[in-house]
Amino acid sequence: MTQVVEMYTDGACKGNPGPGGWGALLRCNGSEKEMFGGERTTTNNRMELLAVIEGLDALVRPCQVVVYTDSQYVKNGITEWIHNWKKRGWLTAAKEPVKNADLWRRLDESAGRHQVEWRWVKGHSGHEFNERADGLANRGVDSVM
Repeated sequence: MTQVVEMYTDGACKGNPGPGGWGALLRCNGSEKEMFGGERTTTNNRMELLAVIEGLDALVRPCQVVVYTDSQYVKNGITEWIHNWKKRGWLTAAKEPVKNADLWRRLDESAGRHQVEWRWVKGHSGHEFNERADGLANRGVDSVM
């Protein structure tokens, strides 16, 4: 795993639930790839998760990946909460089903194919690549409206 990919991801939703979009910007060795998509009825959290899943799944071979997300939900979920969810059979500490378990399972599988470092970046704070990911997510929303 010698290639290091920087991945900036974001999700957007017009209403929650409502039409939503996801965006991912992948950067490696001076090259960039922009990706986006959307769903007619979804939530912001689902789009945040899908952005990372789609970005990781676009990588054709195992890579070192630094994922930048402005979603504490995604970062904390994949680095902290998921371990106990799996131990409890995808139940929360309150014995309730984990929300978005289908996407958490997919993210766990997708991330498992790579060496991933998770970094949180403050959203809407002028960070160039996070702003681009936000723009891609909004293009995803527009694509389904």
